[in-house]
Amino acid sequence: MPSRRAWLLTAAGGWLAWRALRRRRAPFSFEGRTALVTGGSRGLGFALAQQLVAGGARVAICGRDEATLGRAHARLAGLGGDAVALRCDVTDPVDVGAAVEVVHDLFGPVDLLIANAGTIAVGPLDAMDRADFTSAMDANYYGVLNVVLAALGDLRRPPGGRIVVISSIGGRIPVPHLVPYSASKFAAAGLAGGLRAELAKDGVTVTAVFPGLMRTGSPRHATFKGHHRAEYAWFAVADSLPIVSMDAERAAGRILAACARGDAELVFPFAVRAAALAHAIAPELTAAALAAVNRLLPNSSGGPTRRWSGEESRSPAAPSLLTRAGDRAEARYNQVPRPAHNGAGAPA
Repeated sequence: MPSRRAWLLTAAGGWLAWRALRRRRAPFSFEGRTALVTGGSRGLGFALAQQLVAGGARVAICGRDEATLGRAHARLAGLGGDAVALRCDVTDPVDVGAAVEVVHDLFGPVDLLIANAGTIAVGPLDAMDRADFTSAMDANYYGVLNVVLAALGDLRRPPGGRIVVISSIGGRIPVPHLVPYSASKFAAAGLAGGLRAELAKDGVTVTAVFPGLMRTGSPRHATFKGHHRAEYAWFAVADSLPIVSMDAERAAGRILAACARGDAELVFPFAVRAAALAHAIAPELTAAALAAVNRLLPNSSGGPTRRWSGEESRSPAAPSLLTRAGDRAEARYNQVPRPAHNGAGAPA
């Protein structure tokens, strides 16, 4: 009988052949499609919306802050495509349903849904309370579910649409000082996998995305607890280092390419993929490594604490030379208004 090694080699060869054949099929084209991007007014969502507009899609973005939405819409319109910005709270099913109806009326049925909106709270477990876990689940899990259910009728229209669920490496590997966030991203990953299995019969393709850190300027809009200035410093530095984090524009390109191919999952960059594989093979080893990392992070001051915004948590350690890349990304990805320029092109 064939050895176990032979079976594994045969299975691996079959999988590679199937993957190569699938990638030769015509990819999903974004041109002329109606795309809805939640959390599309800033950060990764804004980068995705820009590339979709450039690719000829009719793009609707939604978010909660009207000023940020206004800036995003102006920049998307400047690309010469069709774009609309809608105020919408993804945690409210009624709000989401109304937004999908507006998109349908303006651009037609939704062909592509990118569930990107989310929230993140940084701090040790002892500083968190039940409300932190509820808030994370409301935005990062139910926020995905609400918009999927609202758009599902459109997406099921033949030949079927596409759904992209933005989870996180925190949805594959539990990350210390991000426990509510990580738990909610695990839930979103499970939802994406179940949706892919059940919606395939309707021609709907679902891609779950597990990115590592990206330079989007997001720490400014995160929430911090415990020793909030120290928490902000480590998070902002990690979010900025070129070796550790990835440029959001590159990340958006990879996500849209995976969506066009119809991939079930995208885990990137390579270091994150390797870490996810290591966790799957040797969970005790990665758990020990994460416990060691946790000992290096700021200690809790004891008991649940108040929430601090990123704006309130900035310190001399951040911004600094170590966070320069992330600080530059703030304006690039619409976390803050772009600086005004004079006629010579220099900041005013």
